Amino acid sequence: MSLSGAISSAVSALNAQSAALASVSNNLANSSTIGYKAGNTSFASLVTGDSKVQSATGGVTYSPQANVGLQGLLTSSTVSTNMAISGDGMFAVSSDPDSGDLLYTRNGEFTTDSDGYLVSNGQYLQGWKTDAAGNIIGGTTAGSLTAIDTDSISTIAAATSSASMIANLPAEAEIGATFTSSMEVFDSLGTAAITTISWTKAAENEWTATFSNPVLSSDATQSVGTVTSSPITLSFNEDGTLAGTSPAVASLSIAGWSTGAADSAITLNMGTAGTASGLSQYSTGASSLTVSLESSQDGVSYGSLSGVSIGDDGSVYASYSNGMQISIYKVAVTTFNNLNGLTALSGGLYAQSSASGTPAYHVSGQGGAGTVFGSQLEASTTDTNLEFSRMMAAQQAYSGAAQAITAANAMFDTLISAVR
Repeated sequence: MSLSGAISSAVSALNAQSAALASVSNNLANSSTIGYKAGNTSFASLVTGDSKVQSATGGVTYSPQANVGLQGLLTSSTVSTNMAISGDGMFAVSSDPDSGDLLYTRNGEFTTDSDGYLVSNGQYLQGWKTDAAGNIIGGTTAGSLTAIDTDSISTIAAATSSASMIANLPAEAEIGATFTSSMEVFDSLGTAAITTISWTKAAENEWTATFSNPVLSSDATQSVGTVTSSPITLSFNEDGTLAGTSPAVASLSIAGWSTGAADSAITLNMGTAGTASGLSQYSTGASSLTVSLESSQDGVSYGSLSGVSIGDDGSVYASYSNGMQISIYKVAVTTFNNLNGLTALSGGLYAQSSASGTPAYHVSGQGGAGTVFGSQLEASTTDTNLEFSRMMAAQQAYSGAAQAITAANAMFDTLISAVR
């Protein structure tokens, strides 16, 4: 190798170690950046000229080495809308809530903005709308993705559509005896009302249930609707279990709500025939006979949005002032064939490239995608101890290359002096 070759090799080393130091510096600068993926510098030997010559001129080449798929430590967060992915995948985001141009990130520092959108660094989180039971509406396709807007369901109210009843009708009651109990129902506007149920023993092992017109829960003197369904006949077996109802599917219909709500059609679950799971008829032995009713129904009163949280399955839950909590979105987890082929951008963002392959969108924990965890954040993957070690190695190699250039320069001076 000639002196010029030695200088060329040393210069290539200076360039390579400068790049290595820049990588170390960038990693250390982002040691506290949420979702940051520490990079590295890869080195490879360089040979120029005739490779058959043992001392052929050489040097070193370098290239940045990405580690986008490296998992960072998950840490707890007190912000209910923060989230992190454990495993493969990235969050899909967009700079415009109405735009389909997507970018990707592992930074889960999402909060709700003034319009109710989940945002991080000006980027809008993407997901799929769900029904109250958490079922995705429209399928898990790219075309169904939308910016997550928690204000899209800022209030909630639901009419009672079904009610379950548990009560024992006293077997020792005389035929014709009348007992009463009450049940709360809600109209489609969330208005709470009370209907009184009259239980009348019509014959041995046979009762009727008659429902009164509903009144306001807050004012029992104010009638708010009209019951249009017929009384229900209840038959019991000799062992006290329910034999059946007439009609077979018991229901309560209410029309003419003075609140302006839609007519109500409520399916009544009075128990399974042959069991005492709902209504039963047993002797109580009590001196004073009563019918104590336990009922539950699926209607809810009016409530306004009071909070948003992320479930460990990527569900976005809305909480309301009436105590209800429902699922409104599912966060999408995006995977690529080659994460390291993504184009890195500022703000912890990545863009799709020809090297990364096309994105695939998944529900949390499905299709090979990682799992979304709420109230968690993914720490930077920077290992400061390792970076300091790399820094010292780069510094020493850079110093050695500089010394090689100094020595080669001195040898050139000796050669020139000899010629003189």
